[in-house]
Amino acid sequence: MAKVGIVMGSDSDLPIMKKAAEILEKFGIDYELTIISAHRMPDVFFDYASEAKDRGFSVIIAGAGGAAHLPGMCAAIFPLPVIGVPIHTKTLSGVDSLYSIVQMPSGIPVATVAIDGAANAGILAAKMLAIGNPELLSKIEAYKEELKAGVMKKKERIETVGYQGYANE
Repeated sequence: MAKVGIVMGSDSDLPIMKKAAEILEKFGIDYELTIISAHRMPDVFFDYASEAKDRGFSVIIAGAGGAAHLPGMCAAIFPLPVIGVPIHTKTLSGVDSLYSIVQMPSGIPVATVAIDGAANAGILAAKMLAIGNPELLSKIEAYKEELKAGVMKKKERIETVGYQGYANE
């Protein structure tokens, strides 16, 4: 099966980005997780992005905060899908990261999830890989049923105890 690259600019992004890895593990998808700063080590970054396809990556999930150039630069070099994860920042609450990732120039798309939305990035990568892969697709469909069952359980509970009883639990 194809592999997903998970890359972040700093170890401070790991608590968020590990959520993408956890989702990929749930679906049995191989991944490689690493830290590469596009600004502090551009030569290492360039090698990573330009060699990723040959190393078997089909999707890259790139998380970045602040100026958030990592996802866009991956998309500029890597010919397959890149999913950007804007990381929450203290200064502008991640809105700066979001805008930096989502406002890519024409021809260099980055699929972008919510601020700190690495779990959704993992799910989106799995869905991309599920195209033409019925086994993976059925795992994703089962996951969606798990989500539904969790909400149905909460729905039944609130209907049984009411919102005041539910809130006090």
